[in-house]
Amino acid sequence: MYALFEYKGKQYKAEKDALIQVDKIDAEKGAKIDIDSVLLVSDGDKVSVGAPYVKGAKIEVEVEEDFRDKKVLVFKYKSKKDYHRLIGHRQEYTNVRVKNIVVA
Repeated sequence: MYALFEYKGKQYKAEKDALIQVDKIDAEKGAKIDIDSVLLVSDGDKVSVGAPYVKGAKIEVEVEEDFRDKKVLVFKYKSKKDYHRLIGHRQEYTNVRVKNIVVA
């Protein structure tokens, strides 16, 4: 059984006990979160597609840890103008573990 859901403007595929990396969530480690913006649920032969969301379906996840990704360097340069800038950025993410997929 798997489900496709939308969270913070991005879509993810969830299976039971899967570890998913999402944008940073302001919640403590071990917190339980219910996500009800489920786009599709499939359990082998039966597929439920929402318009836009599947009614009564939700995904129960547990927050595991926050972390920061590798640094991305952005270099700006204009030729013949003596202009250059080096800027770094590290995106913050949260790992969540899918505990259960509930279909009504």
